[in-house]
Amino acid sequence: MKIIGSDYDGTLNHNGIDEAKKQKLALWRSKGNVLALISGRFREDVIDLYNEQQFPCDFLIADNGSVIMKTDGTVVSQTRCDGSLAVPLIKALLGWGCRWAKADTNFCCKVYAKESDREDEADFTLETMPEVPYFNQISTALPDFETAAKVTKLISEHFGTQLNALQNGTCIDIVRADMNKAQGLRILADYLGADYSDIIAVGDNINDSDMIREFRSYAMENGVDQIKALADFITPGVGELIEKELEINF
Repeated sequence: MKIIGSDYDGTLNHNGIDEAKKQKLALWRSKGNVLALISGRFREDVIDLYNEQQFPCDFLIADNGSVIMKTDGTVVSQTRCDGSLAVPLIKALLGWGCRWAKADTNFCCKVYAKESDREDEADFTLETMPEVPYFNQISTALPDFETAAKVTKLISEHFGTQLNALQNGTCIDIVRADMNKAQGLRILADYLGADYSDIIAVGDNINDSDMIREFRSYAMENGVDQIKALADFITPGVGELIEKELEINF
């Protein structure tokens, strides 16, 4: 059994997920292998996109590895951050120029810097924000890559012993200090009773770095140079990756 851990945006969904790609995903699984979608998106977003696309898949991994689910949304494993960190972290993010910050917790919690910025009546400001019992991930976004890189560094400097800041383009995802996509795939492998050597990772952006570095890996041709420099192979798409791996291993 081999496990493909595939990023979604720019990777599995590069140029869409057409029937030809779905057939290759199904072929991979028919050989007794596992396909896991692993994304920086929140759990509800991951479930929604899976239900919308309906591609062959075994596991959905959200929040950069923090939440592992079956495709029906059943949670297999989750890694939580201490809820007491939510307010100081979000306050810091808004002070560093972020317009909003959103926590993936047991309720929707999107917090804006200004009351006038709120886009929905369910959104909050720091003054109205309820207590967050825990969070799997807090995410935010900045206007450009350079600013996001600076804020990512600030998060590491101020919260690095407790939290891990993962930049993804202009977005930043913040998870527990010991969590990243590589750790999420290790947890999945343990759950399946598989060896870590059975994991194949594929991605295109900076938040994929840990799993690309750690496992047998592919970087997308459309990916950032940093990822391509870390990967064992370069591929134009997940379908082509599957063809190569089936040829090698079967």
